[in-house]
Amino acid sequence: MPVMSGKHAFLELLKQEGVEVVFGNPGTTELPLMDAFATENDIRYVLGLQEAAVMAMADGYAQASGKLTVCNFHTTPGLGNAMGMLYDAQKAGAPILITAGQHEQVFNVTEPILMADLPPIARPLVKWSTEVHRLADLPRIVHRAAKTALAPPTGPVFLSLPGDILRADGDIDLLAPTRIAPHIRGDRAAVEAAAAILAQAERPVIMAGDIVAQSRAHAELIEFAELLGAPVYLEFIPNTASFPSSHPLFRGQMTRTAPAVRQLLDQHDVLFSVGADLFTLSLPSDTDPMPPGIALIHLDVDPWEIGKNYPPKVAILGDPKGTLPDLTAALRERMSSGAKGAARDRLKTASDAGAAERAALHAQARALADAVPVQPLALLHAIGETLPKDAVVIEESLSSNRGIRQLIRADDPQSYFGLRGGGIGWGVPATVGAKLALPDRPVVGIIGDGSSLYTIQALWTAARYRIAAVIVILNNTSYRILKQRLHAMRGISHQADTYVGMELTDPAVDFVSLSRSFGVPAERARTVHEATDLLRKAIASGAPMLIDVVLDREFK
Repeated sequence: MPVMSGKHAFLELLKQEGVEVVFGNPGTTELPLMDAFATENDIRYVLGLQEAAVMAMADGYAQASGKLTVCNFHTTPGLGNAMGMLYDAQKAGAPILITAGQHEQVFNVTEPILMADLPPIARPLVKWSTEVHRLADLPRIVHRAAKTALAPPTGPVFLSLPGDILRADGDIDLLAPTRIAPHIRGDRAAVEAAAAILAQAERPVIMAGDIVAQSRAHAELIEFAELLGAPVYLEFIPNTASFPSSHPLFRGQMTRTAPAVRQLLDQHDVLFSVGADLFTLSLPSDTDPMPPGIALIHLDVDPWEIGKNYPPKVAILGDPKGTLPDLTAALRERMSSGAKGAARDRLKTASDAGAAERAALHAQARALADAVPVQPLALLHAIGETLPKDAVVIEESLSSNRGIRQLIRADDPQSYFGLRGGGIGWGVPATVGAKLALPDRPVVGIIGDGSSLYTIQALWTAARYRIAAVIVILNNTSYRILKQRLHAMRGISHQADTYVGMELTDPAVDFVSLSRSFGVPAERARTVHEATDLLRKAIASGAPMLIDVVLDREFK
């Protein structure tokens, strides 16, 4: 076994696990690791100026690449700063190894400054959390962490790295990585039971979750949906392009209010959930979104999610890539000629309805194209018309995103990433991370002004490392989504037309100057046409750029 230091062993272990980038913001407890990076040529260290931005950059990179991603923070305050974005990474299932430097163990009994017991802090938001106490254990722990992060359902893990472990030298057996094959095939009996119900369905509907894109199961879900003749909706907060948006059966994301979901599902007799969220709401409601008579078939790679809120008729633990072919074959075998004819009729009806809905939305957007200030719907339509087919969209536009999934094409599993967790501030750094992961594709972030200001420091990282991410700021100079929801309550604010703590005016933020101060070129657009001209210019430049689009402030 070779004699090496803990800091060099840690980097060698990361290389064994295929890690190419470490995102970080260092402090004193990370100095041994930073010293090792001075001679490291295979792993790139990417500096972010604040831990929330670092965490979201790692999240964007992990989701876009599908690879194990590492970020490193400075003990307790560094981990604390990252927690909001770690919540988003957990909800998105991003395979991230988070590390934080810890004081030397012999020193911790004195309770030095910045010290705390780190693993319990991270534990609620990760799959596994621990601290390394012996150098000899470092390889086993790192490999276990990597295996856990990448095993289905994927998600972040946390390691606390004391300084004495990184400084120590020893005979270290680096061991080897373990990978769990992700494409788990569902139980055959459950598949047959599901096929029997679906073969008799008269008005089936499909909800597709992020696991479809994560398992690269577009083709399998398309074949199944076309055979069944069922429209496909995305879950409430779709984090990915879990079904091709140009497909005739695509109906966009399901509206995230209980009455709207209930109204939609009341039209169907069978709901097939392919890893979809059933149902995480923002606000309580007297209406249960799930109709009492509908038959639920629930396929998911995470047993916790299956039947969590609603008991299914059939529960299938499996991965879409591994399970959908079996289900499609079983369904085809069980469908009578009459059922197949009915499915073809449903396919045409659903396709025609989707096309009509899409055409009406596009017509509405085109009618607003010349409006000043810019209307969000018109801007999203124009962006969709402007982006090249291989573009990747990172979206955190909140109150301005109506119709975005029908207006902006997202056909492959890496073409779209959205804010799954709901902790705002994710979008700008996630765009930078995704572009780093997908350097050969145009990557455009469509981000609300309020959201961007939580982690705007990520622009510096884009400038520093020449990461050609394009950021489009949808600037309505307010927290408009809060104004909308408070207005809907019809309370005092509605009556007085006063919305405290929700205006970003007096002074307004000068995004152009702010972006330029971080080293990223920026321009302001006051019309849709100016915005799309700047977008073309930004994509062609091969450099980072920010476009500040002045939107209509209306929210009622």
